[in-house]
Parts: sequence; structure tokens; C-alpha cells
Amino acid sequence: MDYNESTQYLFSRLPMFSRVGAAAYKPGLETSERLDAFFGHPHRRFRSIHVAGTNGKGSCSHTLAAILQEAGYRTGLYTSPHLADFRERMRVDGEMIERQEVVDFVEKYRNSGYEGSPSFFELTMMMAFDFFARRKVDFAVVEVGMGGRLDSTNIITPEGCVITNISLDHTQFLGDTLPKIAGEKAGIIKAGIPVTVGEAEGEVREVFERKAAEVGAPITFAQDCNLAEITRDEETGKWRILWRGRSFLYPLAGEYQKANIRTVLTAIEMLQKAGIGIPNEAVVRGMEQCDKLTGLRGRWMELSQSPLTIADTGHNEAGLKYNMAQLKLLMAERPKDARLRIVCGFVADKDVDHILRLFPKNAEYYFTQAQIPRALPVDKLLEKATQNFLIGRAYHTVKEAYEAALADAAPHELLYIGGSTFIVADLLLALGL
Repeated sequence: MDYNESTQYLFSRLPMFSRVGAAAYKPGLETSERLDAFFGHPHRRFRSIHVAGTNGKGSCSHTLAAILQEAGYRTGLYTSPHLADFRERMRVDGEMIERQEVVDFVEKYRNSGYEGSPSFFELTMMMAFDFFARRKVDFAVVEVGMGGRLDSTNIITPEGCVITNISLDHTQFLGDTLPKIAGEKAGIIKAGIPVTVGEAEGEVREVFERKAAEVGAPITFAQDCNLAEITRDEETGKWRILWRGRSFLYPLAGEYQKANIRTVLTAIEMLQKAGIGIPNEAVVRGMEQCDKLTGLRGRWMELSQSPLTIADTGHNEAGLKYNMAQLKLLMAERPKDARLRIVCGFVADKDVDHILRLFPKNAEYYFTQAQIPRALPVDKLLEKATQNFLIGRAYHTVKEAYEAALADAAPHELLYIGGSTFIVADLLLALGL
């Protein structure tokens, strides 16, 4: 098998949840534990940080990995889903796994005689853990796929846990209320292992406090900790952080990153208190260069200044609320005749009618669909959008929608591409990025 055949085997024989939805979802740890034992428990050969949450876990995971790299640790990073390349899911010191290593692992699995039917996520997680163990990483930052309690990554015993926030997403699997979803995310909290929670109020906070008390896990809420002064840098538009007497810029500019910054800094303090050597200088360097050090893309990603073009993978209610508020602020700074142009598409298993109500009615829309089976067909999206008083045209590919929006946009206007991780993924592929 070559690399393309190996990845096609993974995609076709073990369908991804991100592509096909519920049919690929396999909750529970039994298969992961059996697979882990079969491959010799590779995750026991390195220390780990476990990161869960509804929004922000990707940004926090990448930033924590960048800081650990700058602290001199050989660092693995496991995230999902990928945007343009399957290998984005597993990196060591920012470098993606080699194609041949993917081929070798798939061949090893197919010839192993393993009796079982792992999901795509379970097998790729094991590929990552095997990769990290063979590369002798000191730490791996491991992002939860979905939920926490029954997520396959929950076989690890980490040095620390991070839960970014809770909002309504994947309600068909995790529960239809915030406390129910919090209960699933809280499932990564383990006896004696410190945990940082980014944002939590009321009943959600009580869920985390109760779980931490039950297992004797020290818990800290980042929103309670005034560790840094975070302001907008007027010249660059990025976040300026004043922390422990140091002033520096964070390259991820989205409004929602302000909460992620607090979460990361609180998590770093948690790890330092646990005896993990992380110099303050490493924190500054890692945060300043987190995107370059780890290959992070798709978070309020500026593609052009003229017209200002932003792509963002935010796809649920909480993330899109942040993004729409930030677009409103950007439009207020532009000439009165400037139009906001939005290229958007969604997956079919979201409450799209509810999400569409978050979008501004005075924008020009270019509706589209990602090239995955799970995508909401663009004709159905156009119908739903019209019912919600959003005016635009339909395009069958993201490339066509983006090119049409770009052709219509004046240099002083604003162009936003988003609604789904996979819309941004298709755009990056079309642009060769």
C-alpha cells in the first residue's frame, strides 16, 4: 500500500464521524482499552496533558504544545479533525507524522491479526500514541474528540486536565442541556489529577466542582484568576498580554481567544505547581509563535487585507456568536457603503435554523457545501436561509462561492468564510494552503 491507499483504507473501512456523522460514532472505552493492550500500552511511555471542551480546545492544545516545545520538551500533539491533510492530527515538535509512518502503521494493523472493529478515531488515536512512543516524546498534548467520559482518549492518565468551556453541541450524543454536556466533559477528571476549567457558571460549574470533589482532584477556574492583562494591540489587532512583567503578542486574533489565553495561562500555572519545569520565557515564546510552532490554522485566519478576508472554523452557537459580534465591530470601522460578504455552509446534523438566526440579515451570502457526505446540501441551505431572511446565492463548491464573493467584493469590504470546519478545509485545499 502507498500513502493514498492507506488513508483511503482508513476513510472507507473506518468512516470518520467528521465526514459521515452518527454512523461513525462509537462511544465507550472498551475497544480503545483492548486496542491499547494489543499495541503494548504506548501511552504509558510518555506524560500527557488532556484537553476537552466545546470551543477552544484546539487553540488551547496547540498553544500548550508550543509552550512545552519551547520549554525544551519533545512534545507530541494529537488533535482532530484535520483540515487539508490527515497527518495534521499527529505531530511531534510541530512536524506532522511522515507519510511512510502512516503506511507502516496501517500495514502493521492489517497484518496483526487483531480481532476487533475499531472506529476511525480509535485507530488513528492508537497510531498517534504509537508514533509518540516511538519518537520518545516527553509530553503529549491530547485533545478529546467528543465529550470526554466515553471518548477513546480517556484511557490516558494525564499530568493535568484542561476543560475550556461548555456550550450546546453534539446534543444528540452528549445531552440536550449544558449540565448534561458538562457531565460528559467532566468525565476526564481523574483522582488526584489537577484540572483547569476555562469558563463555567451556575449549574455547569457545580457539575465540575462536584466531580472534582468526588475524585479528589484539585480544580481551578481560569475566570477566577486574574493572571494577565489582555488588551487589543492597536497597531496589529492582535491580543497584547501583560503577564508576570512580560508584554507580548498572541497571534490568534479571534475575540474568543481572550478566554483561551486565560485558560492556557491558568493551566501553565497548574502544571508549574505540579512540578513540571516550564520557564516563564518558554511561555512567552510559545504563545508568541504558537501557530508557527504547531501548524495551527483556521482560527480567525486572515487570508487578505484587500478586501479583508477572514476564515474561521467556528461552527456551533457559542463560537459563531463570538464571530458575528467581531464581524459587527469590524464593519463599524469600515466606510458606510462597505458590504459584509459571507461564504458559509454547514453539516446536516446541526440545528441549522437556530444557527442561521445568529447571522446578520444585512450581509450578502454565498451559500455552499463542503465535499463530505455529512454536508447539508446547498439547495436545502438556501431554502432554510430564505426562511430566515438571509439573502444570497447557492454554489455547489466552496471554491466557486469564494471566487464569486471575491469578484463581487470591493477592496474596502469584508469577506468571511465559515460555518463549518469543512468549509474552511475545502477553501484551504482550493487555495493550495
